[in-house]
Parts: sequence; structure tokens; C-alpha cells
Amino acid sequence: MSATANVAHARTTADVVAAVANAVARHSPVRIVGRGHWLDAGRPTRDASALLLDELSGVVAYTPGDLTLTARAGTTLADIAAVTADHAQWLALDPFGPLDGTLGATIATASAGPLAHAFGTPRDAALGIEAVTGDAAIIRAGGRVVKNVAGFDLTRLFTGAWGTLGVITEITVRLRARPQVDETWSIPVPANNGALEALCAALRAAPIAPLALELIDARLAAALSLGDHDVMLIRLGGSEESVRAQRDAIRTVGAAADAPAGVWDALRTSDPPGSAVVRFSDLPSRVADTWRAAREITSLAGGARQHASVGRGIVRVIAPPNDDAAVTALVHAAARAATAIPERLPGTCWSALTTPMPNAELARRVKRAFDPANLLNPGILGIEP
Repeated sequence: MSATANVAHARTTADVVAAVANAVARHSPVRIVGRGHWLDAGRPTRDASALLLDELSGVVAYTPGDLTLTARAGTTLADIAAVTADHAQWLALDPFGPLDGTLGATIATASAGPLAHAFGTPRDAALGIEAVTGDAAIIRAGGRVVKNVAGFDLTRLFTGAWGTLGVITEITVRLRARPQVDETWSIPVPANNGALEALCAALRAAPIAPLALELIDARLAAALSLGDHDVMLIRLGGSEESVRAQRDAIRTVGAAADAPAGVWDALRTSDPPGSAVVRFSDLPSRVADTWRAAREITSLAGGARQHASVGRGIVRVIAPPNDDAAVTALVHAAARAATAIPERLPGTCWSALTTPMPNAELARRVKRAFDPANLLNPGILGIEP
């Protein structure tokens, strides 16, 4: 392990243990950092020394026959994609942000993208973890096989805990076979009342099993070269015969057209740096209502955008940096909506969100059990032991 002022670089799990033990001895908080893409996400943390995990990388084990892979936390999603490509497999996680984001950050933040429609979230993909707790102990949970579910499910507990329970050092994930055919179609959404409900109902009734189903507003659609109107992106995958039948089915729903190559990568990296982002959710059957409520926010500023994971009922609203009207409207809406989940906000805006974290007292007790001195990413979830 190498260290500079207030920064430690970990290359092994032993390095992480040493860094956490040193932090315990000095009563010094630790900020866990992968590639740094998510440092502006979550609530502001207290002043802390950085523990960098980007050099804690590499695939530890890969068993194509079992569709499982184990990698260190600093391994990038791009590296995993390269390793699995030769076996026509993939890790079906596509969190928003660049492909050089790390597996550890994806699991720690439970970040999901459009592929969650068909393949689930990181909690569904993570089979096992190794982590270093706040008292410098190494724990291992789950395993390297799909059916290892014995005991308390610490893997799911640590997934989405934002590093507050332990520094994740290694993860075993479930892979998927790549579809023989993978193509995306777009259907324009008419602006008249009731059109979105009708389109969603038609897609639910259609004989299709999309890999992703994403609603894009006109501003974002223009940035993605999809036209100047709201569009529905439908990603189809499977055998040639299956995709042909699904393609025919969606053509009966609307005026389907080929989407540009690379549209999903363009979407995942479309947030302007420094944007404020909040997710609003409700039942998938009410996604049209959630969409219209979000539009009240985006209509206040010319640069704000929104898109929705239709099958999950989640609308993601992005307010660009330096657009005070859009950011203010987004913060006020997040403060009023019980189902709002802020991803990124300016540090000064978090105090306006007074809605307590669900099960906050239970979360505090769990935090104390794994990080008794409250040294790991303190404050990032808005709870203190």
C-alpha cells in the first residue's frame, strides 16, 4: 500500500485492512474511492482521508460453464466486458456513467440502468463479496456458485450500502449469455393526451420480452439523434426467430424505426458533468402519471431532461449544472415526493430534504454492528449511529 497526505492507495485486501486499521487507530474517517465517478453522488460526507481502490483490480476467477466471474473491486466494467466477450457472455449491468466505472462502485451503490428491465439490479447479479468492515476485519459472504444462499444474506446487505458497512474488495457476479441478435427500435410518442398510456398498455399486451424499455423525452432524444419528440426505445434480444417475431409485434404498436448504433452507450453517458439528478418512482402501471409530474420540473428550464425505465416505473430527471431554476425545482420536487431518490445534488441542497430514511433506526443499528466508530463514508446515507 502506498500513501500520500490524506490519501491511501490499496492494491490488495491486506492493504485495505491496514488502511482501515490505521484509520481506527487515528479515529480518522475514510472516503472510499474507485475511479471517482460517483464522488458527487449521495449526501456529502464528513472530511475524510481517501482510500483509493482503482489499483485493486483484476479478474480472480472466471468459470464460463457456470456463468460466474469473480473480480476485485477496482476492476472496470469495460475490463469485465472484454474478458467475457470471447465466451459470448456479459455482465448485464449498465449503470449510468462511463464504462471505466468499477465493479465495486456499481455494487456498493446498487446502480442500475435500462437492462434492469430484463435482468434485474446489482442485488440480483451479486452472488458473493469479500469486504473489510469498519473494525478492520475481513468478511466473506455468499460464494462463487449461483445456488450458494446459506446463512444471512450479507451480500445483498452490502449491495447498495454505499460503503458504509465495509470496504468491498472482491465480488462474484452472475453472468448472462449474450443474445444471438441484439437490436433496438424506437417508436415516437404522440403529444396528445392519453397517447403514452395507450402505448404503454399496447407494449404490455404485445408478445414481446424486451431487454430494455426506456422512454426518452424530446430534449434528450435530440441529443441522442432520435428526433425532436418523445420516443420509446425498445431493445430486443434473443434468437433470430424470436427477435423477428418480436419486431413484427412492435410494428403493430407504432411506427417503429431502427435506433442509431450505440444509442444505449450514448444514453448512459449523456448526463452533463455536475448535473443534479433525482429519480421518481411509482407503480409501473402509473409511469405515465410519474412522467407528467416530472415534466412539470423539466418544463421550467431549457436544459433539463428526463427518461424513464417503463417496466420499473422509474423516471430519472437530470438538471444541468449552472441552471439554478431547474436545480431549485428539482430539489423542491424531491422534498415533496415520498418516493424521490436523489442521486446527485449540490452539497448545499441536501438540507432541504427532510424526509427521513426508511427504517433509519434499523439502519443505524446495522451500521454500528459493522462500523462501530462510524469511519466509513460517514454521512453519505444521511444517518449517524
